Amino acid sequence: MSGSRGTTRRRARGSAEGSAGRPAERSAERPARASAEVAARVSTRGGFGLVGPRRERHVVAAADLDALALPVGDDGVVIGVDAQGRPAVLGINRPAPYEVTLVGGLWTAQVLALRAAATGARVAVETGRGQVWSGLAQAAGGGQQCVTLHDVGRVPPQGASAGSPVLVIRDCGMRPPRGRVAAGPWQSVLTLLPYLSPTAPRLLRNSSLVGVQRVSPDEAEQIGRLMRLPSGAVESLPTLGDGVTLWCNALDRQFVMTQPTDTETGLLGPARRID
Repeated sequence: MSGSRGTTRRRARGSAEGSAGRPAERSAERPARASAEVAARVSTRGGFGLVGPRRERHVVAAADLDALALPVGDDGVVIGVDAQGRPAVLGINRPAPYEVTLVGGLWTAQVLALRAAATGARVAVETGRGQVWSGLAQAAGGGQQCVTLHDVGRVPPQGASAGSPVLVIRDCGMRPPRGRVAAGPWQSVLTLLPYLSPTAPRLLRNSSLVGVQRVSPDEAEQIGRLMRLPSGAVESLPTLGDGVTLWCNALDRQFVMTQPTDTETGLLGPARRID
């Protein structure tokens, strides 16, 4: 009797569980729950796409994070490399007025013009020596007139905008007159000075950025006072090699070597400080 009661209880318990559907529910829930988990993982992996084969992630140690940088922006011109060999970028396409003064050679200004045009900017050159710019203007843009030449004081309004930024290069000698076209939103102005002149202090003080190539010791001392350069930087200015520029402002300074591409060398020749 006791054995039959135990058997009856087990059958009753199994019948009750079967009638409640618990084992059946568990087996049915497993694939449904797994599908839901996969769907949840897929929905939260928007940056990586669908779950696929395992692949190794790129990992950088925390100590190396400071070395990471984006060397090129969509509004930047690569003007060369710094002392560590990293690309140095000059952001000339800006929503606010931006003025640059370069105390240096024509070669560097022309490289900047070519590279600015390559980023999509229009370049307007104000110059009294159009013959030294004409070859560049014809070669730039691949047939499009992205570099235009204008006589001194005759640069028309350029209509700069975010979609069509402009760089005005003023190659007007030692004493450039006040320009008709000033820096404005999406229109930067670069003034080229072959050497220091009586107008240089005003230009350097009003510039957002100043570039200095090889100058005489006396000029280096004067630039050092105007730009508050440390003595080491001042002493190095008379010894800079061709193609080397000290770019500086009130907050920062950096020596940059401009290395021409084969195309630039073919058009402009090798780097040189003296025109």
